[in-house]
Amino acid sequence: MRFSARIPNATLNAPARTARKAAASGHPPFNLADSNPTRHGLGTPILNNPWASDPRGPLASRRLLADFLATSGHRAVDPDNLYLLSSTSQGYAWLFKLLCDPGSAVLSPTPGYPLVSTLAGLENVEEIPYPLHFDGTWYVDVAEVERILRATNRVRALVLISPNNPTGSYLHAEDIAALTRLCTRFNIPIIADEVFFDFRFASGNGYTHASGPVGQRLAGRPEVLTFALDGLSKKLAAPQAKVGWIEVSGPDADVREAKARLDVVADAYLPVSSLTVERLPELLAGVPERLEAVGARTARNLTALERAVSADASGLTTVLIPEAGWNALIRFPATVDEDALVTTLIRERGYTVQPGYFFDMASPGYVSVSLLLEPTVFDAGVAAILETVARLAG
Repeated sequence: MRFSARIPNATLNAPARTARKAAASGHPPFNLADSNPTRHGLGTPILNNPWASDPRGPLASRRLLADFLATSGHRAVDPDNLYLLSSTSQGYAWLFKLLCDPGSAVLSPTPGYPLVSTLAGLENVEEIPYPLHFDGTWYVDVAEVERILRATNRVRALVLISPNNPTGSYLHAEDIAALTRLCTRFNIPIIADEVFFDFRFASGNGYTHASGPVGQRLAGRPEVLTFALDGLSKKLAAPQAKVGWIEVSGPDADVREAKARLDVVADAYLPVSSLTVERLPELLAGVPERLEAVGARTARNLTALERAVSADASGLTTVLIPEAGWNALIRFPATVDEDALVTTLIRERGYTVQPGYFFDMASPGYVSVSLLLEPTVFDAGVAAILETVARLAG
């Protein structure tokens, strides 16, 4: 597995090796260079003291998170494979540092949310898009992914987003299997963004957290080196709850080397704030209630959207039914310019939406709407969209 030349091998120098050996024998040396004020009676009393640095986050918090993930996902989770951090965006940045030299590239899906491209650019990494296609359901163009991997040796990671935004589509099991084989063959790790995974819709338009997953998680998979990103801000419907994590899995040798190097990155940036992780038990306990509340709202609004589109006399719009997530795509004739639709909605109706080109949709004629809105606002906004499309279509 290839790693960035920016991250040195995490080999211990002679003093560190000697100190570790002494500690193992029961005689740890006193560190006369220790600059941690909490170990010397100088820490603020409003926080727990003393504070012990762990680049992956406090072990007790990682164990708590591992238990939560194991219970909710019905799988074993090793806390040693978890990294706590401030957000999944920070997770992307750390992983681009770990895997990519300046000028390297990562593959990411299109249509897709533009954040990946922005984060890659900030790390001097190129984002190369690979297409998702729609034939009643969304699927990955695996052949195109293989073509890109054969055409360039600059690709250092494959970004998989499940469920994707804005399509609300999980990766199909056959796509996961094919992409895993490709990554194994080309020695490419996977970065799996699963922040919306728990927000699944049941078949049709209802939501149920208890139903079996439409998709499969990539977190914890053993076939190829995988870095799964997830966090609490979506699960709690609280953008300010900035607790994210990376779960590392894959072949043992690759995981060991990846964690040794990722520890260097994490140690340089320091772990997530103690103020945050001290509230982790309370935050995790609130997840089921928030999942249920968000699920009920999105299910209600998706049902209302389908009914409004079906009842629309013009017959010009359709809904691309999502499998998961918080958004839905409305499709309309490409003769209606997306910018014209959005600007007309702003000027005349006081609403705005996200045009399809924002997500690099393959063709014009889409807007994305949030399913989180209060029902009365959502219903009025959908009516405004449908009426405006009909009028602009002539």
